[in-house]
Amino acid sequence: MEQERYHEVLLSGNTTKLEELINAALQAGVPPQQLIREALIPAMEKVGEKFKTNEIFLPEVMLAARVMQAGLAVLKPLLTGEPADYVGSVVIGTVQGDHHDIGKNLVAMMLEGAGFKVVDLGADVSAEKFLQAIRQHQPEILGMSALLTTTMPKMKEVIDLLVSARVRAQVKVLIGGAPVTQEYADRIGADGYAPDAGAAVEVAKKLL
Repeated sequence: MEQERYHEVLLSGNTTKLEELINAALQAGVPPQQLIREALIPAMEKVGEKFKTNEIFLPEVMLAARVMQAGLAVLKPLLTGEPADYVGSVVIGTVQGDHHDIGKNLVAMMLEGAGFKVVDLGADVSAEKFLQAIRQHQPEILGMSALLTTTMPKMKEVIDLLVSARVRAQVKVLIGGAPVTQEYADRIGADGYAPDAGAAVEVAKKLL
């Protein structure tokens, strides 16, 4: 499998071309899990690396993530009975008062592509809703995003609620978003901070 070809197709935004590549590989007998592990994930990781070094920008990353999503949709029905590559589960959402979800959606897509099961709560998520989702889904990681400095304190509210509800110990908290910093993550007691979507996958794996 030529990772370079998959990478080029992701960046081209050509969903049909990716589906053709995937179907050809499946017909040639490549197992779906191997396709994800050896072609799609490395191709998307390369997109993340290029984004980090400013070789490409957010619109291209979003486009690549959408194409990746379409590729995963082709493979998902074939993955049942192959749980060996399941990495962990994540509940993710943008905090209350904040309706920005592009970055959060991108992180969710990247995490799914890396083998995580993702429960996406959407944007404008209250502390109570985060708590409810943790009780219901029992994830290893809680991911929170904020794009406004005014909504950042909501992250601390969620962590405080997890503490008072006695579930804080069972979940790792990962935060991110444009105004968020490592210093802020340390201050509010989060377990991890990701400056961008590519880093989110690395940090999530480390947290496990």
